[in-house]
Amino acid sequence: MKRNLLTVFCCVLPLGYWINAQSGISGELKTEYIASSSYIRPEDSVKTDSKSDFKRVDLNLSIPLSVKKDTNGKVKAWSMLLGGSYAKMTHKNYEKQLFPDQMLNAQIGIQHLRPLGKKWSMMMTATVGVYTDMEDISFDDVLGQGGILFIRHFNPNLALGGGPVLTTAFGVPMIMPWIYFDWKTNGKIKFNINFPEGMEAGYQFTDKFALKAVVNLSGMSVERNKDGKSTLMGYQQITAGIRPEIKLNDKLGLRLTGGTALLRSFSESDRKIKSIFREKKVADPKFASTFYVALALRWNLP
Repeated sequence: MKRNLLTVFCCVLPLGYWINAQSGISGELKTEYIASSSYIRPEDSVKTDSKSDFKRVDLNLSIPLSVKKDTNGKVKAWSMLLGGSYAKMTHKNYEKQLFPDQMLNAQIGIQHLRPLGKKWSMMMTATVGVYTDMEDISFDDVLGQGGILFIRHFNPNLALGGGPVLTTAFGVPMIMPWIYFDWKTNGKIKFNINFPEGMEAGYQFTDKFALKAVVNLSGMSVERNKDGKSTLMGYQQITAGIRPEIKLNDKLGLRLTGGTALLRSFSESDRKIKSIFREKKVADPKFASTFYVALALRWNLP
């Protein structure tokens, strides 16, 4: 499948962060900046004089509606999910407008997490949101999605899950696979994989400070009107860097990431299922690697 499917996973379903039930309101406010870099022309892979940067603000909240424990101490919870991402790009030296100046993704949804015996648990999520370039906001910008994930907990440090996801990102309802994998070691060395968000490996120096090497994958989707037709444009990025994590107190944590944007690209397709499987004659437009920095504040209120 094409990279536009990657966009659907990364921005239509931002669920990995909420895989664990919380007793209080938890959230993350994140800002990131990718320095301006050269546009690589897709037809001949030539690095041009055209350049674009990327600036984004993300806010995600998980609000518990009901949290209960069964006789085995397992958590059964209902939560409301609220999320929003606003991105702005500055484009220079383009002969014509190729990419949006602004992108907005905002969604609201509900999540249910419950145990299925001692080793299994299940998570169900449904969201609806607006995915727009803010030029002509209409009902076509509204996309719905939902999924169910079955998770096998092998031990406290290892969990593997999978299930189907239903999305209307392509105009008609379609089902795609959703995969969850989480693993960490004991002691001060930590290693975690959470597909499709990314992976991290680090060392916990103290209770309040850790240093990690991270690789993250993210993106955004916007609906656009092209020649009178509704199309879906996806933005994808893969970043890698070093991230110090500071625990300010029992409720607040700070993360600063500095590194490289390994990949930035756009993809565009008709809102039809067959567009996913169609072979492209020309590669997706992309940008050269450049500097990346991000600052995130996380909280978990009691």
